[in-house]
Amino acid sequence: QVQLVESGGGLVQAGGSLRLSCAASGGALRAYTMGWFRQGPGKEREFVAAISWIGDIADYADSVKGRFTISRDKAKNTGYLQMNSLKPDDTAVYYCETRYGSTRRLNTEYAYWGQGPQVTVSS
Repeated sequence: QVQLVESGGGLVQAGGSLRLSCAASGGALRAYTMGWFRQGPGKEREFVAAISWIGDIADYADSVKGRFTISRDKAKNTGYLQMNSLKPDDTAVYYCETRYGSTRRLNTEYAYWGQGPQVTVSS
């Protein structure tokens, strides 16, 4: 059983930056893809970014491409989402999720997720 603990959410002004962290423990984490999803008020959960276990493949939603960077530190079993040039539309609860295998954009293809820190971007 994989446990994911996220941190780094908060309130920031438009144009600002935040970095989310996702610490993974338990289970066999080798070959696990890590993804970030978000769910805004009244919206469905949507794909943000994903990174392969090796870290050689990263995928981004068009809405965040060029502003967000996903990375991971395998030695620490921790993933990160660096968010720059934040916009009010980025306001959401952000979820770290993992799956065994390659990167995917569908939330239903991920097996584990964290508690979801709130990110609020004020205008």
